[in-house]
Amino acid sequence: MAKQITCRRVYEDTSPKDGRRVLVDRVWPRGMRKEDAHLDEWLRDVAPSSDLRKWYAHEPSRFTEFRRRYLAELRDVGHRDAAEHLRDLAAHDKLMLLTATRDVDHSQAAVLAEWLTKGR
Repeated sequence: MAKQITCRRVYEDTSPKDGRRVLVDRVWPRGMRKEDAHLDEWLRDVAPSSDLRKWYAHEPSRFTEFRRRYLAELRDVGHRDAAEHLRDLAAHDKLMLLTATRDVDHSQAAVLAEWLTKGR
């Protein structure tokens, strides 16, 4: 059973209540120094493929299709190990999924939080 899973921007302040902090972006956040991120892990292989990320371009009108394509990617060979590792983390720890995107509700972090919570 998944523990509490939340998501927010990596640029926001950390909190002792965050749990395990996992960056789920494929590219490093612009302007963020690695020592300032306070991450437990950076799982870039669980992030959407570069092609999907570029197609989506954080256009909210494309989110439904982005979500469908991304969930399909999570089942492919390139994402499977990282996705299972993230699922294992969620089963044992409180998890904070981090992303650099401004619209967290329309991001891969939100899709992952839902996917992990619903146990897909």
